[in-house]
Amino acid sequence: MSAVLVVNSGSSSLKYQLIDAESEEALASGLVERIGEDSGHIRHKGPEGTTERSLPIPDHTAGFRAMLELFDSAGPSLADHPLVAVGHRVVHGGKRFFEPTVVTPLVEINIEDLADLAPLHNPANLQGIRAAKTAFPDVPHVAVFDTAFHQTLPPAAYTYAIDAALAEKHRVRRYGFHGTSHKYVSEAAAAFLGRPLGELKQIVLHLGNGASACAVDGGRSVETSMGMTPLEGLVMGTRSGDLDPAVLLHLSRRANLDTDGLDDLLNRRSGLLGLAGRGDMRDVRRAAEGGDPAARAALDAVVHRLKHYIGAYTALLGGLDVLTFTAGVGENDARLRAEALAGLEVLGIRVDPDRNTSASDEARVISADDSAVTVLVVPTDEELEIARQSLQAVAGS
Repeated sequence: MSAVLVVNSGSSSLKYQLIDAESEEALASGLVERIGEDSGHIRHKGPEGTTERSLPIPDHTAGFRAMLELFDSAGPSLADHPLVAVGHRVVHGGKRFFEPTVVTPLVEINIEDLADLAPLHNPANLQGIRAAKTAFPDVPHVAVFDTAFHQTLPPAAYTYAIDAALAEKHRVRRYGFHGTSHKYVSEAAAAFLGRPLGELKQIVLHLGNGASACAVDGGRSVETSMGMTPLEGLVMGTRSGDLDPAVLLHLSRRANLDTDGLDDLLNRRSGLLGLAGRGDMRDVRRAAEGGDPAARAALDAVVHRLKHYIGAYTALLGGLDVLTFTAGVGENDARLRAEALAGLEVLGIRVDPDRNTSASDEARVISADDSAVTVLVVPTDEELEIARQSLQAVAGS
């Protein structure tokens, strides 16, 4: 009855899930919010349902204490499900970390050193690790990096064409993100189809508030849309995606935006929010259907960018066997899937309208029987993937 606790720490939040190490069943999950504010909040879903509490949570260590109290009072008991590992999502591993890694003091130093590449994420991830080690001092802690799956990118894919010495000194290159999801989904797609992973050329589209595309050749990431940061690539909820870098120079000179202003613009005031005034795809869809031209234009930009990447990655792979949609938008927005794939028959992609609109929480085929490319919807499960990789790291150590 041993278990793995999966932790995803933000600057003011703490998500967690308890997963049975053998059955891979999710036994409990929860969210600690508003850490460091006057009144925090914790929501815990266990065997008896959902329990919520509001209380002061001054830091992540207090957040873990509140979580442990709810495991004791609302279940399941950690005494009945002793932890064999605590798995931590860490956003940026640079080029140092290419596999799940048992956390040591040196690993903590490296995660902290990489914070300049992910200033909004790595410090918060590290806070969570240190607080969790206080709560569970006798359990192995494992860092699972979003960037690790993309360490197989070839130099031609990860290299930016700027001064090479400057890029090396300041660690400027493509790293890619959502790697845990892309790995899980590409492997789940192969298993669902009953085909060897090593023989498949795949494109995975992880579409949520953050969005990325990944070309997977034989189980290895060979190209991905996010770059040195999670800002590059597809149109996202509040992030711009691909942009001519000269736009930043132009706005700095003409709109008097400094680096902080540009950072805020591209990460928090762009994407769907910047184009349509709404950052949630569902809200943009409703507005477009109600006749809002800005919302329709935003959806057109999303679809155009998706088609661009599907075509480019099919060419890079030298053909395509499987294309998979995943994450909140990818799994649930049938209209977007249909629009993104419309007109791609030249690439061997044909969608069955009835299959595409059929609601399901399970992995499923949405392509037509005569489609040369199999199109799937596969729900992602990053927490389960982190649990699996944590067990792998502990066994390996």
